[in-house]
Amino acid sequence: MGWEPLAVGFAAGLLIAVVTAPVGVSGAVFLLPVQLDVLRVPSPAVTPTNLLFNVVSGPGALLRYRAQGQRPGVLTRTMLWGAVPGVLVGALVRVYLVPDARTFRLVAAAVLLPIGLWLIWRAVRGSRVPGGASPSRRFVVVTGLAVGVVGGVYGIGGGSVLAPILVARGLPVAAVAPAALASTFVTSIVGALAFGVLALRADGAVAPEWALGLVCGLGGLIGGYLGARWSRALPDRALTVLLGVAATALAMLYGSQGLAGGEP
Repeated sequence: MGWEPLAVGFAAGLLIAVVTAPVGVSGAVFLLPVQLDVLRVPSPAVTPTNLLFNVVSGPGALLRYRAQGQRPGVLTRTMLWGAVPGVLVGALVRVYLVPDARTFRLVAAAVLLPIGLWLIWRAVRGSRVPGGASPSRRFVVVTGLAVGVVGGVYGIGGGSVLAPILVARGLPVAAVAPAALASTFVTSIVGALAFGVLALRADGAVAPEWALGLVCGLGGLIGGYLGARWSRALPDRALTVLLGVAATALAMLYGSQGLAGGEP
């Protein structure tokens, strides 16, 4: 691979992480179309390449959040009870079953679009997102399991789906962001290792594009640190709007791709 696609990957990873890290989204979900349409990463290698991006980029934002006193804590551990087995199942499904990408994209768009618009509407109106009754442990584990499967299949980590759901259930963005990123980081390590093992026996392009994943991740490492740093200057309402915009943009992206069809 020449230096041009590596430079594009680095720039894309940096810019995406700067915008998404403050709201607990690794950015892999927005990097996925760049890898597929611009860098032409083959499928299913694009999935472990995206997971590799998460592994390399994750510590940037997490270290900055830790320095700011925002530590993942119990919420992350609860997420991981469901997300870790979920990502293993997702990796197996991706390699051996290759699920219908069109159906997934349309379902994801249908879930994320109303959540994203609702978060924007609540924040712009100045209303508080309902609080008090935090999501139950069971809800977080089950949601983490479902998101883990999605993350294993599509290499998106899952934070882009999990974060808006938890915020919509009443948790503050400042608490969800580091927890969702930490969960994405751990599940991405598990998923990347699973794909590495599966690549030893499976046919086709299963192993990640190592150089591209590492370079994109390096950009994300820097961008995530910067994004987590400037997030502290934003009020929770602004972070909620940003998360709502991210969820809405993702829903529109998935919706258009789902209607067009094609390989993930």
